[in-house]
Amino acid sequence: MKTTGLWSRFGANLTAYGSTLLFLLPVYVLINLSIRPTDDLTPPVIPSSRPTFENFITAWTTSPLPGSIVTSLIVTSISCLVVLVIGTMASYPLARSTSRLSTGTFYFFMIGLLLPFQLALIPLYIQMRDLGLLGTVWALVIVYSGVQLPFTVFLITTFLRAGVPLDYEEAAQIDGCSPLMAFWHVVVPLLRPALGTCVILNSVGVWNDFFTPLIYLSGSGQVTIPMAIFQFVGQYTTNWPLIFASLLISMVPVLTLYLLFQRYVIQGFAGGLKG
Repeated sequence: MKTTGLWSRFGANLTAYGSTLLFLLPVYVLINLSIRPTDDLTPPVIPSSRPTFENFITAWTTSPLPGSIVTSLIVTSISCLVVLVIGTMASYPLARSTSRLSTGTFYFFMIGLLLPFQLALIPLYIQMRDLGLLGTVWALVIVYSGVQLPFTVFLITTFLRAGVPLDYEEAAQIDGCSPLMAFWHVVVPLLRPALGTCVILNSVGVWNDFFTPLIYLSGSGQVTIPMAIFQFVGQYTTNWPLIFASLLISMVPVLTLYLLFQRYVIQGFAGGLKG
């Protein structure tokens, strides 16, 4: 019996360490290729004998990367803020109401999780053109806000049903709070795990998206980070060390955001899945 337990623990540890190494191998290759000179043609898994940070300097100074980071930060910040505000205010009545209309509205939002964004691509493009928003960040903000709202409503609504008892709001209203004050001072603070999860997942999705900015910012002087990195891809030659150095630079803001909100991710998912 004891031997069986040891073998089970050995197998679990072996699987965990193997999975970790499998995940870290691409990261190692990415870092190794980003710090090697362009004329270093050794295999990617062999450490570079002439490590240099010249690729990072070149990527920062010879590409629109600084401006693209500002554009991506603006688009990501405004999109997430709009989604959180609308999603929270829409989820609260959906979670607290038990009427059939509320249930139907909730499932209507869930349809947005099933429909691919590409179905609305051409109608949205025509609408943005008619509104004169093509080539501006506001087209991206509107599109991202609409695309990410169903998931945000789903996560916050299920978290409210499972993790925020109605007793807290009733106690606040007995103490003299209005429904709006109870929502703002009691419910919203208790939603921090779900809100933190939404911030991270929505931000990563907006930050790394390449296709939508390519459609709506094409022809303008503004580019996002994926578009700026794509400019290193040439027709006949591709400077992979510069691309990988750019990728590492682009990871810094979103990695910082993840480290700030990581403690809320598991709580948010656990609370949401319980609902």
